[in-house]
Parts: sequence; structure tokens; C-alpha cells
Amino acid sequence: MPFFYPYYNPYAIVVLPAIILALYAQIKVQSTFQRYLQVRAQSGLTGADVARTLLRNQGLEGVRVEAIPGKLTDHYDPRDRTLRLSQQVFYGNSLAALGVAAHETGHALQHANDYVPLSVRSSLVPAANIGSQLGFPLALFGFFFQSGFMLQLGIILFSLAVLFQLVTLPVEFNASSRALGLLEGEGILAHDEIGGARAVLSAAALTYVAATLSAVLQLVRLLLMSGMLNRRND
Repeated sequence: MPFFYPYYNPYAIVVLPAIILALYAQIKVQSTFQRYLQVRAQSGLTGADVARTLLRNQGLEGVRVEAIPGKLTDHYDPRDRTLRLSQQVFYGNSLAALGVAAHETGHALQHANDYVPLSVRSSLVPAANIGSQLGFPLALFGFFFQSGFMLQLGIILFSLAVLFQLVTLPVEFNASSRALGLLEGEGILAHDEIGGARAVLSAAALTYVAATLSAVLQLVRLLLMSGMLNRRND
């Protein structure tokens, strides 16, 4: 058996469904966001207005709302309690802008309410960063040089990144659920506008599903490679 054969193993095809889903998710989120970016909300409120209104109504006036450069760079930073919105969302008054602003506000509410999955995800960040950067390369290195120890260490580290992705799903789904409930419950969006905001958030959620599936299938691939190496060394 050639020395380089272990590197070119048949298990790479395992991640093909995740690659296809990820490509579809990116196309879906971009097209859906652009579509509802053109639909103005009847209220005339901007994303910044909505975020500040929801935060104030929920008693979270200490959370700052800032504009940042980039497209779809919106996020909530729990470290300094700052909600950062891309300029299209911060200044925009479209259904897409309001949906995204409310979603990020949902994360601020999770933080204030000590939402357990968010706390778990935050605690996993350092380990997940190490796992995502070193885990997979280390496992491939171990497989290539037929080192079971290096391969297993890489799998353990990469598993932390997979766990982070799994915990991210309920965090994101819950933030979207909170957002839609607040937008409709507080009368910011009319009943016939909620569908547009829901479509934007559903498309965004698909990207997290794709990322999680990719991480899980990569882990499965590494486990199959570990089994192949063990059989070869027996």
C-alpha cells in the first residue's frame, strides 16, 4: 500500500451533503435578505429604532446599540453589552432590517435572562476556538503519519468545536422566536409583515444548520479514519 494512500481516503465524500447544504444556505440567505431588504416596514422604524425600543421595553436600557461596517455582520457582544448592527440594518427600515435587529435583541434578552444554552456556548468559546483551529489539522497529521495518538487528540479537540456548533442551534432558534414574538406582540410589524421577517430569520437559521451538519459530518469522517488506522495497525 503506497505511503500517501492514507491521506487520500474515501471518507471525504461523507461531508458532501454538508457542502451542498452550505452552498444552498448561503444562496438562500443572500437572496431572501435582498428580497425583503426592498420591502419597507409600515411603521417606518429603522433597525436601530426597533432594537432600542425593544431593549427599553424589556428594561435593558444599559445595552448600547451601534452601527458597524460590513454586510450581515450583525451581532450581540455580551462582554460589553453592545448590540452591533450592520449599516443596512441600523439605518434601514425594511422587513429584513427589522427582523435582524430584533433577532440580535433576542440575544441581549437571552444574556439578561441567563439563558442556559447561551451561557454554555459562551463558556465553550475558548475551547471551541482551539478545537476548530487545531483539531482537524492535527487529526489529519496523525492519520497521514499513522499516529493514533495524534489522530485521537485531534478528534477530541475537534469534538469541542462540534459541541459548540450543536449548542449554537438552540441559541439562534430561540433568539429568532423571541424576535418574532416581540415584533408582533408589540405591534412593530403588522400581521401581514411577520411572514417577511420570519422568512429572513429562517434563511439565516439554515446557515447555522449547515455549519452544524458540516462539523458533525467532519467528526464522523475523522472517526471513520481512526477506525481505518486502527485496522491497519492491528
